[in-house]
Amino acid sequence: MALKVEKVDVWATTIEDQPGGLAGKLAVLAQAGADLEFIIARRAPDRPGTGVVFVTPLKGDEEIAAAAEVGGFRDTPSLHSVRIEGDNEAGIAARLTQRLADAQINLRGLSAAVIGERFVAHLAFDSHDDAMQAMRILKSM
Repeated sequence: MALKVEKVDVWATTIEDQPGGLAGKLAVLAQAGADLEFIIARRAPDRPGTGVVFVTPLKGDEEIAAAAEVGGFRDTPSLHSVRIEGDNEAGIAARLTQRLADAQINLRGLSAAVIGERFVAHLAFDSHDDAMQAMRILKSM
């Protein structure tokens, strides 16, 4: 099984928990030409009336400047994310996460989807070292 494994920067901002809160933030990125591969948004249970959106990638000075200045997006230096892509197989997520568990690497979060015959997953780790170790393990699969 050949996996494409890469470190990715994740950008985040607060959104208002109301109709159009997310749409407005994504419109800023679209107007700057961002071609996003991953978006996850959710309410912030500890801050009623707000939510958070995470996106990747942002490329180039224009996209990054628009994201920061208009959309309030900031790079998330405490969120260490790895993107994995490969052929989908039954049980692939279980095998990937078990390999990390065997190495005593704790996951902060996981989001994954299957599109046709392929899967893509974004794994989040608490530290840069954990992300780098996870990348070495996953590349060896």
